[in-house]
Amino acid sequence: MALRPVQVNIKALDDAAVGRFWAEALGWSAYRSASGVTTYVGPVGGLVWPDPVAVCVDVVAVPEPKTATKNRVHLDLATTSAAHQAELVTRLQALGATPAHVGQGDVPWTVLADPEGNEFCVLEPREVYRDTGPIAAVVVDCVDPRAMARFWGEAMDWPLSEVTDDQAVLRSAKGVGPYLEFIRTPDAKTVPDRVHLDLLPHPGDDKAAEVARLRALGATDLDLGQGDVPWTCLADPEGHEFCVLAPT
Repeated sequence: MALRPVQVNIKALDDAAVGRFWAEALGWSAYRSASGVTTYVGPVGGLVWPDPVAVCVDVVAVPEPKTATKNRVHLDLATTSAAHQAELVTRLQALGATPAHVGQGDVPWTVLADPEGNEFCVLEPREVYRDTGPIAAVVVDCVDPRAMARFWGEAMDWPLSEVTDDQAVLRSAKGVGPYLEFIRTPDAKTVPDRVHLDLLPHPGDDKAAEVARLRALGATDLDLGQGDVPWTCLADPEGHEFCVLAPT
């Protein structure tokens, strides 16, 4: 039994505008839901859900703006050359991204924020990300990367690519899509995040059984005022929110 990450959930005051930004940023398409409160961003070629390879983006409208606190989950975008990195940064700023300062110092990647302040990185070209698609990695700040790797590796049955006291890296055993990376930070989580992962059971697997398995691994139930919904809101052992979606 295992779950698969199918989308990164981003909260926004204006889901349509933020969805358009991310569609342009990733070279994907944006699809507005009939409810008018969520915008799904996925690869060009028609809406396919779940996408067989990519971890897509779902921008969900909420009434609260982002606080000044840095998100503990963010996206790293891949580039293929120094020229591509420079072009992408310029294009993203023209679309409404702004430089973000999160204590990164002098680094070869560029830290930006989307139009509502959600931080992300445009990486310098790295061979390890040559086949990930536009999203190189979903990156999570945490206190204990080893413990997070154990929990998430069991949750998704993803093998470890690298693990140290400072960083843990996982990727699908199929070798497709983005990496999931845990970076050690000295500060603990203090506020609900604007960005989280949504997981989905594989066809034929039982959602209730998967949720029970996650609880046994250390996940806790999370009440966000979601009410009676088909998905289940949980938190990992360090409090990072995530959802287990219904197979239907």
